Amino acid sequence: MTTAISDDRLTRMLEGIAALTAVSGLVQMCAAGRVLHVLGAENTPGSRQGFATVGMFMTVIGGLQLQALHASEPETGVVAWGATQKLGAAAAVAIGVRRGVFSRLALLVSAQDAASGVLAVAWCVRQRRRT
Repeated sequence: MTTAISDDRLTRMLEGIAALTAVSGLVQMCAAGRVLHVLGAENTPGSRQGFATVGMFMTVIGGLQLQALHASEPETGVVAWGATQKLGAAAAVAIGVRRGVFSRLALLVSAQDAASGVLAVAWCVRQRRRT
């Protein structure tokens, strides 16, 4: 019996993460002020605009990654860039918490992004071993 996640299960998990990334980006775009409030961050026109812009990129990356995972020949490079986005976002949010920009609640977002990035890296490594 193996404890490793099967390739199909890992792919399905990443598809779900990609879809959630796209949807959460849409929420961030449409309700930037509310999300900033929940995260305990500054809520000014400039911060809302910046946060909404980041949400737009989340939507694009999530959608692109979902499409790459659904392809008949999954696109490892696109998933690798998605992993980079997730790991970078995790670091950026953690830095924001440390600097007092976000409340500690935002560390949940950071942890989820970090875990998602690690899963995407694992998927990419498996795909590269197959070729």
